[in-house]
Amino acid sequence: MILPVILSGGAGKRLWPLSRESHPKQFLPLFDGRSLFSLTLERVQAEGFAAPLVICNSEHRFMAAEQLGGCDSRIIIEPCSRNTAPAVAMAALAADPDDILLVLPSDHLFTDVAAFRSMVTGAQPLAAAGYLVTFGVQPVFPATGYGYIKRAAAVKEAAGGFHVERFVEKPDLATAQQYLASGDYLWNCGVFMFRAGTLLDQMRQHAPAVMQACERAFATRATDLGFIRLDAEAFATAPDISIDYAVM
Repeated sequence: MILPVILSGGAGKRLWPLSRESHPKQFLPLFDGRSLFSLTLERVQAEGFAAPLVICNSEHRFMAAEQLGGCDSRIIIEPCSRNTAPAVAMAALAADPDDILLVLPSDHLFTDVAAFRSMVTGAQPLAAAGYLVTFGVQPVFPATGYGYIKRAAAVKEAAGGFHVERFVEKPDLATAQQYLASGDYLWNCGVFMFRAGTLLDQMRQHAPAVMQACERAFATRATDLGFIRLDAEAFATAPDISIDYAVM
């Protein structure tokens, strides 16, 4: 089974004033009355997917719970914002070491759900084999607002998989045009897959301060109205860093 981990942070700065800190864009009914959060849930409601694990802050917990609609899921409340590396570490600590985690932002739109599920299940053998998997999107224009992934040689264990040569931050227009023309670069969409145990091992190696804070915060967690509350003092000591920079 694939365990979806839905990251539902957000400061409400985009799409303001519709989106606000207390009601960020992923909860807004923008698509025929549906929110991006609910569409994210729908994508992983299929055979082969476990009930999702949601990471959000205290202000958003009831909105997340309402949109989950009573499905058998868990919600971990972050005491403060510390970017995606601590959030993903918490998810891995809450899972079994052999669980395959699929890390998903809650504010993305995939119009072809069947293709999304096929992409994910096709990558599952790589994650099970111990790879850290990131997903790229074939660019269709020279975007300067996205990060890029330069792919290298193909991976033998799964069709459509490639080693990563390097990650590239948001380029200027001329560089983005070169990336598009080369055919070697993909947009980095921030979706990841790996074994929980693999991720924890890599975090302990590359981001030990994150892991130390998260392990302390998780060890003294509490349950409140069904929500998992982390130790606020311990979690606040975690560095503010993305999973991209901490590990990938």
